[in-house]
Amino acid sequence: MGIFSRLSDIINSNISAILDKAENPEKMIRMMIQEMEETLVEVRSNTAKVIAEKKTVNRRIEQLRRQAADWEAKAELALGKDREDLARAALVEKSSVHTTITMLESELVKLDDTLDKLSTEIEQLQAKLTDARARQKTLLMRTSAAQSRVDINQKLHSTSIDSAMNKFEYYERKIDLMEGQVDSMNIKQRGLADEFEELANREKIDQELESIKAKLNKQ
Repeated sequence: MGIFSRLSDIINSNISAILDKAENPEKMIRMMIQEMEETLVEVRSNTAKVIAEKKTVNRRIEQLRRQAADWEAKAELALGKDREDLARAALVEKSSVHTTITMLESELVKLDDTLDKLSTEIEQLQAKLTDARARQKTLLMRTSAAQSRVDINQKLHSTSIDSAMNKFEYYERKIDLMEGQVDSMNIKQRGLADEFEELANREKIDQELESIKAKLNKQ
């Protein structure tokens, strides 16, 4: 047995409420769409049968109307020949034909009413099917997006990425150490240069000091 047992169940159904209660909304809406499509095919098939039946009834009514006209003509002919008995018999047949026509016209009204109801139901069912297909598309997009997020999170927390990050940190520390060694060598070289510069400055000051002393002694 399908999700819906009758056409009215589909038309009166609340798709949102059904999906909210479903454990697997994606699977549920696939089943709903399948049920709707099958029901739509069945309803359209029934509609085609009613239309065919209506055409048959209309043809039968036209035939009977011709028969009634023919019996009336025969009644006129019989009266023209002074055969009232035959005229009466012809009119009885005409009356019988009109009775059948009235019955078929009543059936035709019922067929038209059935077609109107089927047409309305097809429109409502088609609207439900369109809505369900749109919801299915949305669900598929949401499912795909959610799965992508799961895949990304799994990759972000995978051991391979953790290992790669550890390697990056290891090489960063190694580079920091190498840069520190270079900076240390530059500091040592600079310190030695500063000492030689200081010695040169002292020698220059000593020379100037001796020059001043010599000048004062001459005076």
